[in-house]
Amino acid sequence: MIKNIKINTIKINTIKITNIKINNIRIKNHSSIKNKRKFRGGKNMLVTTKEMFEKSMKEHFAIGAFNVNNMEIIQGIVDAAAENKSPVILQASSSAIKYARINYLMKMVEAAVEEHQEVPIALHLDHGPDFETCKMCVDNGFTSVMFDGSKYDFEENIRLTKEVVDYAHAHGVVVEAELGKLAGIEDDVNVEASDAMYTDPEQAKEFVERTGCDSLAIAIGTSHGAYKFKGEAKLRFDILAKIKELIPNTPIVLHGASTVIPELVEMCNKYGADIPGAKGVPDEMLHEASKSGVSKINVDTDLRLAMTAQIRKVFAEEPSAFDPRKYLTPAREEVKNTVSHKIRDVFGSNNKI
Repeated sequence: MIKNIKINTIKINTIKITNIKINNIRIKNHSSIKNKRKFRGGKNMLVTTKEMFEKSMKEHFAIGAFNVNNMEIIQGIVDAAAENKSPVILQASSSAIKYARINYLMKMVEAAVEEHQEVPIALHLDHGPDFETCKMCVDNGFTSVMFDGSKYDFEENIRLTKEVVDYAHAHGVVVEAELGKLAGIEDDVNVEASDAMYTDPEQAKEFVERTGCDSLAIAIGTSHGAYKFKGEAKLRFDILAKIKELIPNTPIVLHGASTVIPELVEMCNKYGADIPGAKGVPDEMLHEASKSGVSKINVDTDLRLAMTAQIRKVFAEEPSAFDPRKYLTPAREEVKNTVSHKIRDVFGSNNKI
């Protein structure tokens, strides 16, 4: 029998927490995550992926999540997003954070937000390997983190993911999780093809319900790195359709989804690289995925190729050049052109802000 009810609502950071007492038993409810998060000192605003994913699911387009390592890559990505009126996700892996150093990275992202205040920009941790890395990013102002528990068994992946979800949600940050294993090598991720596995749709539903994650990276045939397919490229759109049927309100993420643009590979090889047989996911397949329920598509390899191709070209054609601006300027422009192509021709996120 209920004798008394007490309700108290407070706000901590961007989370509204409602405490309800029924017969002296406390029930705590995180009722909402707001879309924006300020930098230290209250300057400007990054956004979470919450609103951009809601719009993408409603209007059937995907948002590019582009990996960043340095200033030129950040500038190229955000300039392209601004020019094409597209929301964008900047993401950094733990190894990229180690390379760039988190304080430098945050200041470069802050500058991008300051320069293009009209562009919704989310800052995301890509492939967070553990709770401590996710916590570090949450504490330093990231608006989204991914915990990659795909190497663990199902129950352990749920347990560890939920730990990250609980901490991140309490600080107004959204969480991406992963179920299934992608083959390939990228930064600290290394999975043999024989160990790769597709995502099970029924498990995906249970996983989302039990962890409370905000988006889910699935395995339907993509892979990390520049060598994604030995034969004909194939994605399991039937698995994607079943997952969307079971969890229609959960944004779906594709990792390992660079096209490995042939023209960029050719340019790299023309000017001294040795990248034989590199093959990615065709643009047509990624475009189909963006219309079929995928909200976030990760791109890293294509940006590496874009930057490397132009740097190699300058070194080959102007061997006397030693001013970094001489080769980093065309490299930045190639990054911008590559991102613009993805936004307009593949993901369909142009003119969405």
